[in-house]
Amino acid sequence: MTPNSQPDKDFPWWLVIVVVTGLYLFWEVLSDEVYAQALATLSKGIRITILVTLIAYVTACILGLLLALGGLSRWIVLRQACRLYIEVMRGVPIIVLLLYVAFVAVPALVWAWNWFGLPTARARDVPLLWRAVAALALAYSAFLAEIFRAGLQAVDKGQIEAAEALGLNGWQRFRFIVFPQAFRMVLPPLGNDFVAMVKDSSLVSVLGVTDVTQLGKVTAAGNFRYFETYNVVALIYLTITITLSLALRHIETRLRSRAER
Repeated sequence: MTPNSQPDKDFPWWLVIVVVTGLYLFWEVLSDEVYAQALATLSKGIRITILVTLIAYVTACILGLLLALGGLSRWIVLRQACRLYIEVMRGVPIIVLLLYVAFVAVPALVWAWNWFGLPTARARDVPLLWRAVAALALAYSAFLAEIFRAGLQAVDKGQIEAAEALGLNGWQRFRFIVFPQAFRMVLPPLGNDFVAMVKDSSLVSVLGVTDVTQLGKVTAAGNFRYFETYNVVALIYLTITITLSLALRHIETRLRSRAER
């Protein structure tokens, strides 16, 4: 038995505890009037939370993969430009980047748009929701770029040389040889960052985006039941993140079993 095989065979008592505790908490929430009202209000923000997370993460994955490929390019200018972007974005706190994109970058882009004589635009016409999505995508693309880079570099060079010997061009080598193997290796950290983005999406509440956290702040300020309201906020985020973690673990297991066949 290998050292890594034993944890996979453990009975998931932690999951039993989580499920039982979660069901009990939801029963308590639904049976209490204050909790039930808070849940009904906060549930309206789940759609925004999921929307922000999905769009920002997909965009960050695309940007991150392009940055990783650029960082491995043969052209030094492209490599250095990608490295500069990655280091700068990783060095700025996400909440600062949210505020910067929302109140500095977007107005500057709108000013440049108007300066070039294009159809007149106003910064206030750009919804805060999309400013928040852009900021999260820019921030996470730098972290995902490093994950993709590590996965691409981990692919055995012998397989790439064999693909070249078979006459595959650069795109075919990437599509059929490099990327499928790299993706299996980077899936766990990609999943971790996806769950992390669900939690970091709560930062968009600083821009007034009506996600779960923002609705929690507004609800608590209105009914002064901070304990009950933020308990429901925490329960909603725990439910989303644990469900995602279980789904991603299932996907990882299936991919691992396919690779072992």
